[in-house]
Amino acid sequence: MKQIYAVMLLLLTTIAHAELPGATAAVVNQALSSGKPTVIDLGARTCIPCKKMAPILESLSGEYRGKAHVLFIDVHEDQAAAQKFRVQMIPTQIFFNAQGKEVKRHIGFMDKADILKEMKVAGLK
Repeated sequence: MKQIYAVMLLLLTTIAHAELPGATAAVVNQALSSGKPTVIDLGARTCIPCKKMAPILESLSGEYRGKAHVLFIDVHEDQAAAQKFRVQMIPTQIFFNAQGKEVKRHIGFMDKADILKEMKVAGLK
């Protein structure tokens, strides 16, 4: 019984610290030219709302692999991306359609249902 409890605790700890790797400019360019909808979350690993979104983004990335791109950029590590995407506050989510055109921008925490809704508007099938 103690082993089961330990495994469950480990899984919960892992889930709470889930995070996508930071996307490079090359990864962003590839995603935007892939013909698939893309959402880029621009935030920081130290930002509390960003930390709350990390497992959501990780989950969506896995669920829609091959159908859409879900990317994260830490603006403290990549200030050029923050300037390129005109980020004024974090977190900022930018949704792109399959042609790589920005179709929606949101500032602040977004739950999974709202992200999925905007991804569908951007063309997710």
